[in-house]
Amino acid sequence: MTRVAFIGLGNMGGGMAANLVRKGHEVHAFDLSADAMARAASAGCHPADSAAAAIAGAEAIITMLPAGAHVETLYGDAVFGNASPSAVLIDCSTIDVATAKRVAEAAHDRGLLAVDAPVSGGIGAANAGTLTFMVGGSEEAFARAEPYLADMGKAVIHAGASGAGQAAKICNNMLLGVTMAGTCEAFLLAQNLGLDAQKFFDIASVSSGQSWSMTTYCPVPGVGPVTPADHDYEGGFASALMLKDLRLAMAAAEDSGTGTPMGEQARALYERLSDQGRGTLDFSVLFRTGQKP
Repeated sequence: MTRVAFIGLGNMGGGMAANLVRKGHEVHAFDLSADAMARAASAGCHPADSAAAAIAGAEAIITMLPAGAHVETLYGDAVFGNASPSAVLIDCSTIDVATAKRVAEAAHDRGLLAVDAPVSGGIGAANAGTLTFMVGGSEEAFARAEPYLADMGKAVIHAGASGAGQAAKICNNMLLGVTMAGTCEAFLLAQNLGLDAQKFFDIASVSSGQSWSMTTYCPVPGVGPVTPADHDYEGGFASALMLKDLRLAMAAAEDSGTGTPMGEQARALYERLSDQGRGTLDFSVLFRTGQKP
């Protein structure tokens, strides 16, 4: 049985930690939320009094936090001072590339192996253990981290050096945001032209307009497989999280001098959703905003 520290037990982290327990790991968990800690305990985790207490003696230290500032602060305040020299540091948060690189460099300077390993798949995949991990770090660090990531997901892909996992994540989610916006617009136009939504789905899903946003995550209620659209857009991948990822992508585009007009339009659409108070709803709720009264 391997001792694992897991810091950050929110909607994603809680399910991930529970899967590590099911795979036979001894998981020492910490979160600032008492409710999250209670859920982790019920899943078989060992609640820790602090992040430092969870980290002490762990062979793998996994973090799932809201933003880069949280990751950098935790590493500076608790991880570096308490991690075993043989521990591997695995950050599964979605953060900016620059911070991921700084954290990895700071770990390297202390003789520690570290990877950035953001995820794709959402809450359902976190609970089911079917996430996809995009991993940045050295070959040695990836080899150490891979078994733990495999116990929480269906695919673990080494994207490259430190920061490459975050780069892959924000590029992937920019593409997702753009394709979801296009899918919503196409179904709305089909509807307003008098096409039956299911008929359009049957045609487009086997034609050149096919995409994951359509065939797996259709934003139209009652069409295709069951999605958050069939539950009044509750659950799934929150619009606020899509906006976070699009902002990260746009910041990276600016830093790298890359023109991303479609990504910028998607960011603007999701900022409008946030301004409308719809940030907690699934990101496919974009379909609803374009419907005629």
